[in-house]
Amino acid sequence: MYAIIKTGGKQYKVTPGDTLQIEKIIALEGTDVEFNDVLMVAHGEQIAIGSPLIEGGKVTATVQKQGRGKKIKIIKFKRRKHYRKQMGHRQYYTEVKITGIMANNLNLT
Repeated sequence: MYAIIKTGGKQYKVTPGDTLQIEKIIALEGTDVEFNDVLMVAHGEQIAIGSPLIEGGKVTATVQKQGRGKKIKIIKFKRRKHYRKQMGHRQYYTEVKITGIMANNLNLT
């Protein structure tokens, strides 16, 4: 059993019990969040595909922690021009644990 959800401009394949890092959302640690942008749900032989979203579909999750990823180094360099520029970036993320999947009055937890 799994679902495909969309959040933060990305799509994720999730199953109950999964822990994943998504783009930062505003929520405190330990609170429950719902993802209503469900693109597809599969449970055994049953597959529900939305166009583009599934009506009444939602995925519930619990926020585990807020954090920042590893530093990415950005280097711009032009040879023989005396030009060199260095920057760094750390992306914020939210770590969530999937607790349940619902679609079209089917509780698939």
